[in-house]
Amino acid sequence: MKYELTKELETGNSIIDREHKELFQAVNQMIDACSGGKGRTAMEPAIQFLLSYVDKHFAHEEQLQQMNNYPDIAAHKMFHAGYTRKLREIISAIPAAGPSIADVGKLNQHIAVLVTHIKTEDKKMSTFLKRT
Repeated sequence: MKYELTKELETGNSIIDREHKELFQAVNQMIDACSGGKGRTAMEPAIQFLLSYVDKHFAHEEQLQQMNNYPDIAAHKMFHAGYTRKLREIISAIPAAGPSIADVGKLNQHIAVLVTHIKTEDKKMSTFLKRT
């Protein structure tokens, strides 16, 4: 399944929307690589992207929420912290010799959690921001 940033998922903030689009593109590239039997090769660039992405993107989102007095900011920040912690755990468990199929699967599952978060929680944030 390919991920796409549709109009209904846009927040109206160009930085956040661009970053969500970048995430979907990176995830789609990894899915394509896995489908083509090259998931292990795609793992390192995906890991580097995700580590950079969560730090940068979550900071941007939280700043936007704070500037607009978003009422669910505490829960959103808690999700971000827990997501980042779990991502780092998954990555640190990958052997130096390279990821196994199970490692690729764990990372894919964790990415799906983030995509679901965008589709639910970020959409709620978007609705709030459009009203303010």
